[in-house]
Amino acid sequence: MFVFMQIDHFLLPLLRKMHFSFRFFISWILSAVVMFSLFYVWHGYFLNDFKRINFPIMWFVTFAAITYLIFGAGIYFLYESQPLKKVRNFVTRGLICGVIAGFSLFMISTIINISLTKHLSLNHLMVDCAWQMAEQTVGALVVVAFKIFIHEPHHENA
Repeated sequence: MFVFMQIDHFLLPLLRKMHFSFRFFISWILSAVVMFSLFYVWHGYFLNDFKRINFPIMWFVTFAAITYLIFGAGIYFLYESQPLKKVRNFVTRGLICGVIAGFSLFMISTIINISLTKHLSLNHLMVDCAWQMAEQTVGALVVVAFKIFIHEPHHENA
């Protein structure tokens, strides 16, 4: 119950202040596409993880696409959050946002995968952590790029 009250305390004011504008939608969708593309190249080509999937690949790709749409929106909301707005430099805020999002995703995926993988080495975990932070940082920098290059007519505290 306490967790939901904290989420409401953080998320509802943010959603009220958000302007779901052209800049939001372009940043959100393109950051999700870029992160999904990086994910697909990393897991599909370099690690060959897709060969181990035991259900239709289309399900997996669909679930991954939806997941990255959620990540893209989450990164945009994190970037626009009050604590991160204290960081005035756009790029620095984007880097911080990407590292936070990447490390959070790493923690979640590690907890989920720990029961599926018997032999996770420290080296594997460090590489996975670094990759997740890099992938989400690139997604956050896409948000930053569109935040800078798409002008919106209303005044806002970027």
